[in-house]
Amino acid sequence: MAKELVSLQFLPPPLHISRHFLTLSPPSTLNLRPKPPQNPIFLRRSNTRTHRNKTSNDDEGIPANEVKTIAKFKSRHNYIRVIEVSRKADHPLAGSRLLLLDNPGNIHSISFLLRTLTDCYFDVFATLPPIIPPGPIGILGFGAGSTARLILELYPPEITIHGWEIDPSVIDVGREFFGLSKLEREHKGRIFINIGDALSASVRTGFSGILVDLFSKGSVIRELQDPKVWESLKSRLKKRGRIMVNVGGRCVEAEDSERGGDLVMEETLKAMSSVFGEKLFVLTLGNGNDSSVALTGDLPDLDAWKERLPVRELSSYVDLWKPYSEIEMLAS
Repeated sequence: MAKELVSLQFLPPPLHISRHFLTLSPPSTLNLRPKPPQNPIFLRRSNTRTHRNKTSNDDEGIPANEVKTIAKFKSRHNYIRVIEVSRKADHPLAGSRLLLLDNPGNIHSISFLLRTLTDCYFDVFATLPPIIPPGPIGILGFGAGSTARLILELYPPEITIHGWEIDPSVIDVGREFFGLSKLEREHKGRIFINIGDALSASVRTGFSGILVDLFSKGSVIRELQDPKVWESLKSRLKKRGRIMVNVGGRCVEAEDSERGGDLVMEETLKAMSSVFGEKLFVLTLGNGNDSSVALTGDLPDLDAWKERLPVRELSSYVDLWKPYSEIEMLAS
């Protein structure tokens, strides 16, 4: 364990959470929003009335006594918190453990004790292997290993994962609280974790696929709005290789108010479009207010893609892809 983990604080249950962002509002409130999992989540006081008129999941609450903070500390790169939601909570995140980074409290990893799928964009990432050639998959922005776990547990042994994470303390937390050590033991030879700049990631044979999940200070990193970065990443793919990217969306709030989620998403997609042209597709989760994911390459045969997925639940994402050119036209 890194020396920084000595400063982990084990705390009583915290106050309030919302799922797409985390800020300290009035004294006893913790509002959490992430780097999107799908629908916003808000914690409420235990004495809040139990019957509420709700028009969307945005109004859904979790009593504060059903959430606890397991650890929090500052590393060189992040303000790190690990939060656990009670299995008894009447909420989609019930039974989950969440890794929060940055002052906004973006959710960077999710794990559930009793199930594999996460019901958010990590599951979309797990649909990539059937539509890429054989070879290593890169995960840029490894977090505590949510994407790696899905792929390693759902797909056959020939698939290998090479992950990059800039913060060694995040990897330490993954091993301590998210079962990453167990994952490494059970899939030895299939998972390789690198500490360093994800944009320098490479493997000798080229990547068959690259999953990009790079956020800093609550926003998609600035480098991803630069077409040159996408040219560079494209050059590290094998023939017919693809890139799948979490591009954020309006559910993401950055520390910098001028880098709103929608704006940064649009700039990121424009940069990608200048490199990939018509071979760029976008999937938006939820009702349009949630996370969006981008995919490069020709759109695969959707029926064949569904048939090759390891679990039926993942097939619901396949029909959601739309050409970026159509989305761009509607927006203009």
